[in-house]
Amino acid sequence: MRRILLLLLFLSVSEYAESQENAFFDQPTFEKLVSVKETFRYEVKYGFFKLGWVEVTLLSDTLYNGRVHQHLITKMESNSKIPFMGTEIDHYHSFFYENEDGIPVTSLYWKDNLDEEKEKEIIYSFDRETNSVAYKEEDGEEGMLDLIEPATAGHIIFYFSRLFAGGDEPSSMPVYIAKGVGYIHFENSPELEKRKYRPFGKIEAYMTRGKTENLEGPFGFSGDFRAWFLNDDLRVPLEARVKVFLGNAIIKLIEYEKEER
Repeated sequence: MRRILLLLLFLSVSEYAESQENAFFDQPTFEKLVSVKETFRYEVKYGFFKLGWVEVTLLSDTLYNGRVHQHLITKMESNSKIPFMGTEIDHYHSFFYENEDGIPVTSLYWKDNLDEEKEKEIIYSFDRETNSVAYKEEDGEEGMLDLIEPATAGHIIFYFSRLFAGGDEPSSMPVYIAKGVGYIHFENSPELEKRKYRPFGKIEAYMTRGKTENLEGPFGFSGDFRAWFLNDDLRVPLEARVKVFLGNAIIKLIEYEKEER
């Protein structure tokens, strides 16, 4: 159940719907996406069970290794009212920046396991001078991996996927997780669907299909998935459906806030 909860990706109702109808928006750029501070809150469900909640926020800029980085935090909390679920409170952090191709890449990623009071339980550090990735996993093992660009720890799928949503070109991102590297592959489409979400009401959305390669675990979920993005200039992530067991885990946007940075 914990793994299901950790799947990310993995956002004036009637007035917005009217202005968005049949509108055309260019693909967002990295600069556009980080020009606003967004806070997203998602509900995670499996069948009739509400497994928990995911909150994603872009924090203030951070200076790391002499370079200005964006700081993304994802907070995940389980629904302790579900039998056998227990209390899980995990915070995931990423320092990332835009490379020369306009793609976000990771410099530092870590996980804080708050319910067990373990800070930086997992750490992945990306060194582009030596083309290596140093890691420390939750079992205490440390090691080194070769760096493959555009290298990420998966957490910034939240920004990477939005750059291509609504386009007609496939995209892929390497993900370093569980002492190895895998890939998330996206099949994007310019086709629009009518959908409805609590923060926006009835809207038009792009649907992206995807699959993973050599991945398993949070921000490296395994299997096929579908994701929906709002038809706007930010491609707000609205929903993701990931195949698990005999059905789908559904991660759905329930709150959204935005302000200029």
